[in-house]
Amino acid sequence: MKRFVVGIVAAAALVSMTRTVQAQSRTINSEMRTETATVEAIEAASRTVTLKKPDGTYVSVVAGPDIKRFAEIKIGDKVNARYYENVIVRLKQPGEKDVDTKTSSTTGSGQVMAGGTRATQRTVSATITAIDMKAPSVTFAGPNGWKYTSRVSDVAALGKVKVGEKVDVVWTEALLVALEPGK
Repeated sequence: MKRFVVGIVAAAALVSMTRTVQAQSRTINSEMRTETATVEAIEAASRTVTLKKPDGTYVSVVAGPDIKRFAEIKIGDKVNARYYENVIVRLKQPGEKDVDTKTSSTTGSGQVMAGGTRATQRTVSATITAIDMKAPSVTFAGPNGWKYTSRVSDVAALGKVKVGEKVDVVWTEALLVALEPGK
């Protein structure tokens, strides 16, 4: 069956964007979710596709200009999406400068099958505002009202940090969306 890849934010591309992470870094969240949705609307001018998820909610995605076969997308097509999120936290040294950067790129796949790669990674200095050992989870606050709470897989590492400490949070997202043309 012919498949069309709407967009990819690939972990492989993110490897090239990751800044050097020092020994005191810890991965606090890493998960892969899979979901299926249906194409409900297509706006050709902005290359926006609106998808209806199984729970009835809608999400819009933009197919970048490197997605050459955008015109093949039809209302009713099924979309299988895999979403990957990874968060790495590094305790800051006293006097170290704060950071707030976002890096993203989009390129065509160069393969026979249509597709593309879009990579997104944000690095931000934040302050630990809450630690919940029961969940276990940690909450951060950063610039411009940015807040983030995440489950923590390494409970021992969670016990080594304190509320009020400064960290650099590197948040990486990956999304693979494959479209199956409607019948």
